[in-house]
Amino acid sequence: MLYLASKSPRRRQLLDLITREYKILAVDIPEEWDGVADPETYVQRLALAKARAGAALVTADDSVLGSDTEVVIDGRILGKPRDRNDAIAMLGMLSGRTHEVYTAVAVVIGSNEDTRINRNRITFRTIEQRECEKYCDTGEPFGKAGAYAIQGLAAAFITRLEGSYSGVMGLPLAETRELLAGIILRS
Repeated sequence: MLYLASKSPRRRQLLDLITREYKILAVDIPEEWDGVADPETYVQRLALAKARAGAALVTADDSVLGSDTEVVIDGRILGKPRDRNDAIAMLGMLSGRTHEVYTAVAVVIGSNEDTRINRNRITFRTIEQRECEKYCDTGEPFGKAGAYAIQGLAAAFITRLEGSYSGVMGLPLAETRELLAGIILRS
């Protein structure tokens, strides 16, 4: 059986495009960047930690998929906003600039583990302060890395995307399909 170690409805929506034969595992992994780890290492470590936490809840024959997405600007991981002011500050940092989005996906089957990384570059147009405030009033920025959702209202901020839309959304389909190819064929 395949399990998705995620509470994210976006990840479920994306995984449905590959397979509908999976179950959800809710896992809680602390997501606190130490300010030292490089973003690629950090995002892979979190994806693998989520998959491992899920694997601890199922049998060794089961497959557990974990994923993590982080928004990075000037070498700094933004994470999820703590509150409205934090969200406004993050959007201000991204306004009129190009940033990176890293999404890692990991699978754990018993003692076997594998990961893939997806890198993207996103350019935002200049966003006025009042527009940031109105966007925060919608509630959409909360619980999202970098305080925005590419599939939501923030799509209007984006002038350029280099990479994978699904990767920025939270589950890179090409990399996920590659990791799950053998698992899907078995089921």
